[in-house]
Amino acid sequence: MKALRLPGLVLLLALAPCLLSAQSATALIVEPPAVPNSDCMDCHEAEFISPKKGEPEQWVGVRPELFAKSVHGALNCVDCHAGITETPHDDVLPPAQCATCHEDAVNQYATSIHGMSTKMGGTDAASCASCHGTHEMVPVKQFDSPVFKLNLPQTCGTCHDNSKLTTEYRMGQSEASAHYLDSIHGQALMKMGLVVAPSCNDCHGVHDIKRSVDKTSRSNHANIAETCGTCHLGIEETYNASVHGQLLLRGDPQGPVCTDCHSAHDIEKPANAHFKQASDQSCGKCHEDRLTHYRDTYHGKAMALGRPNVAADVAACYDCHGHHDVFPVSDPRSRLSEDQILKTCQECHPGATAGFTLYQPHANPMDGENYPILNKVFLFMTSLLIGVFLFFGLHTLLWLIRSIYLYLHDSKTFREAIVQQHKDDVQYTRFTPFERMLHLMVVTSFLLLVVTGMPLKFYYTEWARVIFDLVGGPGVARTLHHFGAIVTFAYFILHLGELVISLWRRRGALRNEQTGRFEVKRVWQTVFGPDSMVPSFQDWHDFVAHNKWFFGKGPRPQFDRWTYWERFDYFAVFWGIFMIGISGLILWFPSFFTMFLPGWIINIAQVIHSDEALLAAGFIFTFHFFNTHFRIEKFPMDTVIFSGRISHSEMLHERKRWYDRLVASGRLDEYRVKDEWEGRKKMAKAMGFMFFGTGLVLLVLIVYAMASRLGH
Repeated sequence: MKALRLPGLVLLLALAPCLLSAQSATALIVEPPAVPNSDCMDCHEAEFISPKKGEPEQWVGVRPELFAKSVHGALNCVDCHAGITETPHDDVLPPAQCATCHEDAVNQYATSIHGMSTKMGGTDAASCASCHGTHEMVPVKQFDSPVFKLNLPQTCGTCHDNSKLTTEYRMGQSEASAHYLDSIHGQALMKMGLVVAPSCNDCHGVHDIKRSVDKTSRSNHANIAETCGTCHLGIEETYNASVHGQLLLRGDPQGPVCTDCHSAHDIEKPANAHFKQASDQSCGKCHEDRLTHYRDTYHGKAMALGRPNVAADVAACYDCHGHHDVFPVSDPRSRLSEDQILKTCQECHPGATAGFTLYQPHANPMDGENYPILNKVFLFMTSLLIGVFLFFGLHTLLWLIRSIYLYLHDSKTFREAIVQQHKDDVQYTRFTPFERMLHLMVVTSFLLLVVTGMPLKFYYTEWARVIFDLVGGPGVARTLHHFGAIVTFAYFILHLGELVISLWRRRGALRNEQTGRFEVKRVWQTVFGPDSMVPSFQDWHDFVAHNKWFFGKGPRPQFDRWTYWERFDYFAVFWGIFMIGISGLILWFPSFFTMFLPGWIINIAQVIHSDEALLAAGFIFTFHFFNTHFRIEKFPMDTVIFSGRISHSEMLHERKRWYDRLVASGRLDEYRVKDEWEGRKKMAKAMGFMFFGTGLVLLVLIVYAMASRLGH
């Protein structure tokens, strides 16, 4: 039996080549196509169309040489254009059938947004040919393929950058491809050639692109983190553990995902200052109340006003709360938890102590329940602001009405006195050169402080941004503001020093010549007398008499060297420097002051500094300007603070008590001016107009800003 098997095996091996050759010959015998390609080319190689009547024909024929090189070059035309059995064929034919070879891709396309749109009659919906091409189609990984990664943005942009189509089909963001090309992903792909960078299909899919509302879409809100996590390994896990990720995992549609913070097509580097500047608005979409009160802080205002290149120096939301790892404050993992908050603060404020961490960056001064002390300070400052403006507003209005009435109807003497005091050649010294120098320091530093400070208070206005742009941004404005503060402290110290020296020189006049002891009456006269700036009972009498004159119930009062409103202005500077100065120092050196004060003192300092500054600016630019420059007797400007002199007629018209006192004491000639003023008058006036002209412009801007805020 074995002997018989061996010859059979040998015979089989000998016949094998013959059998294989026969099989190959049979395989080569294929059915010829119903219509050969040559017949198709007879018409379609030289095919022309005329798009519109009157326009030249365009050649749209098939290029045989390119078709032969295409991915389908070995196929017959009728393999794709099924149904054609003879030529010529009908003019209207169904589209080429890709499903014959690409069944899975076609099935995916059928359920995609493009396929569904086609089924619903969308004639502009992308088809296979729209993305891959037609007779010249090349492999996907070939450089000149429309769907090669480097070419994909342009291919998708054919439709998605078409404003007509994006509007008609409600595609969402218009010019999506153009935005993508400007993004960090587009730049990495197109400029750096990093093919690992994501392109359109990496985020939206290939044949299975679906609307973002579809739960199976890669761009669906619930799937965004997973889609981005494909490339950004580890971040998805960090995000899922965060408070935002937990919201999403629980099915809360409000849970923010990658595109809520980074956008979809405009993604930029997180280290980019512009991203930081825009990040607060992203957070504010969900945390509007927090953003509102963050805007009340220096960080928020500087961020809103700053140029992108300087915003990097200002703390944004994520600097404190974290990036992808945002946790509730009660969570030990939070950057603001009890154990980690000091470390977080010290990243920007190296000298911060535990007291600094008590600062409340989102405090609402109108919330008396949660911020009782801050609320009381806010109410006090608001009441002070309103009270001062109401009181002096009424005082100024009554004064203006009475002056106009007298000028027009009642008093020839009043008009003549106004004219004469501007012509009088006899003049007396009212301010010493040192006092005039101090006033110049007051004016320049005050305007500098207002110009660099008020834009922060009214950060939401366009003029605030313009001013900050002109000065060079928040960083430069802060430096200039600090310089203005230094000048302020300088003139205050100089003035106090001058007072001390003056009292020391006059100490002998305060003593009794016989006993050598200080005499109470002389000390009282020095402190509260007419040559002193300290308010006295006489000021109250002058105020009452002045108000009677407003209503025509008494004669126009005469004043001494200083009027009651001048003494108010003088001590308002003391009050302002104390309130604004101390609060400003706390804001300037928060780490130092919170070494022995709680951090919420910064919140209080901010309210005091802001409102007191507004009070000072508003008062100076309205009531002080009226009292010294704009009332009829002084209009358009009183140059006494530049010249230091007052005319003989003005003394008789307004300060007759001082004049009579000097005459009675025989000291009038001591005050007679002996230097030449006319040569400097024009320059001083020009400087004065520049100073209070700037103040008036700032006043208009402040009023506009307050009105616009009330309007909203």
